[in-house]
Amino acid sequence: MAEDGEEFGHLPDWQQEEVELANDIVENDDKYALLPTSFDVHEYNMIEKFCYRLSDQKEQDILLQAISGKGAFRRFKDRINQLGIAEQWYDFRDQCYKEIAKAFCQSKNIDY
Repeated sequence: MAEDGEEFGHLPDWQQEEVELANDIVENDDKYALLPTSFDVHEYNMIEKFCYRLSDQKEQDILLQAISGKGAFRRFKDRINQLGIAEQWYDFRDQCYKEIAKAFCQSKNIDY
C-alpha cells in the first residue's frame, strides 16, 4: 500500500499505524537500515568456533564430528545436551550475537 500510494483510511487503527510506518520507510529510506539476514550471521561458524574453544579435547572431537554433514545443527544440539554444555553454548552464541549487533550499529553510526 505504501509503495502504491493506496488509501488506507478504511483499515483498522493498528493497520493504519503500520501503513504510516511503511509510508515513512518508503519516503525516508535513508533513515532506516536493513538488518543482517540469517545468511549474514552464519550460525554454523559460531558453532564451529565454539567447538574449537572447548578445552576438553574429547568434547571438542565429539562436537566437531557431530557438525559435519547433513543434520549438523540437530546433532550439535543433541550432543551439547548430552555433554551438559548447552548453557555454555547459549552463552557463547548470545555473545556472538551481541558482537554482530555492535558491529552493525557501529557500521551504521547507530548508538547502542
